[in-house]
Order: sequence, then C-alpha cells, then structure tokens
Amino acid sequence: MKKYISPGAWFSLEYPDNWCEFEDTEDSFLFYNPNKWSGNFRISAYRGEGSDYAAACMEDELRKVRGAKKVKLGSWDCVYSAESFQENNVWYTTHIWVTGRGEISVECSFTVIKGESPKAGEAIVASLKVRTASDKPVKAVIPVRVLEINQINEDYDWAVSTVKKQLTKDFTGTEADLANLQKVMDSGRFNPKQRQAWEGFGTAFGVILVNEMDGMEWVTVIDGPKEYPALQFGGSKVRVNPVALIWDKVRNGQPCNLKAEFERIKNEVEAAMD
Repeated sequence: MKKYISPGAWFSLEYPDNWCEFEDTEDSFLFYNPNKWSGNFRISAYRGEGSDYAAACMEDELRKVRGAKKVKLGSWDCVYSAESFQENNVWYTTHIWVTGRGEISVECSFTVIKGESPKAGEAIVASLKVRTASDKPVKAVIPVRVLEINQINEDYDWAVSTVKKQLTKDFTGTEADLANLQKVMDSGRFNPKQRQAWEGFGTAFGVILVNEMDGMEWVTVIDGPKEYPALQFGGSKVRVNPVALIWDKVRNGQPCNLKAEFERIKNEVEAAMD
C-alpha cells in the first residue's frame, strides 16, 4: 500500500501500490490503476466552522439522498449510497461514502463497472485518517503528489526554455547539461532576489539527478506547514532538496558548483548501495 496525505494534511489514506494519483478537479483527488483499470476512487474534504460539521453533513446526506444508509468501514461511521449510470453503452455504479471527524467532512466515491465489488474502495475508506485543528502537525515523506508534479514540470520547462534562449543549446536533463546549466546560473543575468528563477534551476538539477541515478525519485515531504518536492534514493536515508540546495546558496551569497554537488550526491547514493 502507498500513503497519500492531502495538501494541508487534512486527511491521509492508503491505496494499492499499483495505483497512482491523477489530475482531477480542483477540490477532488483521483486514484486508480493505470495498467489494469478496476475502478476510480475519488475523495474530497471540506472544513466547516464547528466541531459538529462532519456529523451534520452525514445527517444531511442521510436525509436528502434516497436509499442512503449508515454503514461502518473500519473505525469510520459513514453514510453510504450508490447510483448507476451508462457511458459509451457500458453501465457503471458509483459507491459513495460520506464520513469525517470534527470540523472536517469527507466524501469518497468508488466507480466500478456495474455489478463489480466495491471492496477496494471500502478498504481505502477504512484506512482514512482525518486531522483536525487540535491535532499535532504532520511529518512524513510520501510518493510525489500531482500537486508537486505540476510544479516540477512547470519549473523544469522554464529552466529548459531559459537555457535554450541564453545558450541556443538543447537541454535534455542529463549529466552533460550540468555545464550549460552552470553557465546560465553564472551569467549574471539573474540576481539573488529572483527566487523563482533559482528554484527553476534547482528543479532542472533535480531532474538530472533522477535521470542519471537509478532509484532516485521525486517524493513529497510534509513537515508541518511546509510541503515541498524533494528527491529520495530508494528506501535509504539519502534525501536531497535540489530547489533549496541552490536557492539557499544563492541567497546567502555562496557559490554553487553543480558538478561538485552532483558528485557529492552520487557518492552518497553509492555508499547507500553498499
């Protein structure tokens, strides 16, 4: 199972290892198996003003939705309902659970071909954890979320475009590109106050690390209110925040030698493999 923690750490859940998170609507998070589709799981969370908000939402669902009933999934009291629909001549059923805790109301749905079991969705709901305002801040490292992937892609595209514009050379995200990335960083065209630019260069450096070091992957680090993408080598303790690595040096007036940093991280990875 893989763990997912929502932006802001309102909730966490566990989903099958062969599933992935995918882009969905702004307030909804979508998960499914991209290789062998067995259903779409969606989850949304809403924060109310009072500590009885989740209970009130459940009662409202029970009162307004025809056929809704109370069920228990793991430790969660839920209000369950189902609805079927046809799409491209295929019938589907969406199973819906409304639950929550304190001021956080959660709505989960699992859409499968009509007649197929909703057990995979039930298991995810049962794994749910909800963090209210009175709970301790979360500290965790999880598989990279779509939210951070979008930021990584945006920053990387900017860095690639900038290198091409400044040097009229292609950028492929390999070790050979370190020299060109260094030239642009040392060109003097970006001042220490242009944080977004330096973070873009840091992201490009991170992509090179991922491409050149097998087992190095993007993850999302959650440290209380701080949530950011970083790199981790397999299940080891080798973790790198390439964005902060470059930005911290620049804002503190320190030189940043990308080749030296690459070799240092490479040595740490090799040591972790021994």
